Amino acid sequence: QLQLVESGGGLVQPGGSLRLSCAASGGTLSQFHVGWFRQVPGKEREGLACISRRTNVALYGDSVKGHFTISRDNNNNAVYLQLNSLKPEDTAAYYCAANWNSRSPLCTVLPHYRDWGQGTQVTVSS
Repeated sequence: QLQLVESGGGLVQPGGSLRLSCAASGGTLSQFHVGWFRQVPGKEREGLACISRRTNVALYGDSVKGHFTISRDNNNNAVYLQLNSLKPEDTAAYYCAANWNSRSPLCTVLPHYRDWGQGTQVTVSS
């Protein structure tokens, strides 16, 4: 089982940027599809982006296309999510996830992953 730890959240002004990190132990993250999600209390978890194993093909949810970017850092066994042009409605707990039991060559932004981090809070406010 992978252990995932998110970091990089915080308070940022509207229009600002953050880079979230998802660090893994217990396995080599490059061998897994990895997804980023967010959740606001009382709402369903929203899939934001994912990056595919082997090919690094990235997929994005419609609400974040063009303003969030997912990437891998294999040297550090990590996946990042760059958040740009942040808006108050981006305020949420952000989670990374990995280990989807599928033979698909493409990742998914649906919450089908087995291993999840504990989340990092992003608050966008002036």
